[in-house]
Amino acid sequence: MKLLISRFIDGISRVDEFEVELENKTFLEIFSYIKANIDSSFTFNIGCKSGVCGCCAVRVNNKEVLACEYKPSDNDFVEPLKNLEVIKDLVCETKFDVLKCNSYLIEYNHTKPNESDEQKYDIQSDCILCFSCYSSCPVFELNSFFLGPFALSRVYRYTIDSREKDEKEHIDKIQQNGIWDCTLCGNCTMVCPQGLDPKSDINMLRTIGYKYNYFDTKFSSFNSLSFDFGFNY
Repeated sequence: MKLLISRFIDGISRVDEFEVELENKTFLEIFSYIKANIDSSFTFNIGCKSGVCGCCAVRVNNKEVLACEYKPSDNDFVEPLKNLEVIKDLVCETKFDVLKCNSYLIEYNHTKPNESDEQKYDIQSDCILCFSCYSSCPVFELNSFFLGPFALSRVYRYTIDSREKDEKEHIDKIQQNGIWDCTLCGNCTMVCPQGLDPKSDINMLRTIGYKYNYFDTKFSSFNSLSFDFGFNY
């Protein structure tokens, strides 16, 4: 089986071709084989090996996957995640500042959430920080200041938390480079290995934003426009 793997060493990119005779193995197992038996300089992330930590995310044939769960086919092309700084080969810089978008409880009201409340926002806690959503996001590709799918999904989780007293401050913080910049393309939802739905979360944040008179400024003058469709009666 032939695999094409993107390499990045000392600022220089290239694509290497590897022939491996391994059957029914994951990409992560094949990466380990290549490093141990073919090229010891080959660099990649390895963690839990069971789809829990998210650190082994890569792109295979232009789609984000977890290397520990995905099994290759002949002529697959593997590359690092997009829109992130590549350190070496398949290893990228992945970091996020939760403070820049208030993705935490701002004003705790000491209310104990019931089971129904917890079910509303517990799913957002399943994120494994693989950064696949940022790699697939066309807005983040063009605007690195865009908060992005993970951040906005986390904001939604704390905005609807029954223990949060200050819902509006969460919404205030995500107006610029936030919910209105998202195109709702759904790429983030499609590539999430945990089955999360950031697109839906962002849509819900927009709905909450309407309560505080926030709206997409790109359409702020829509109602003042007049249209002549050429109909005469």
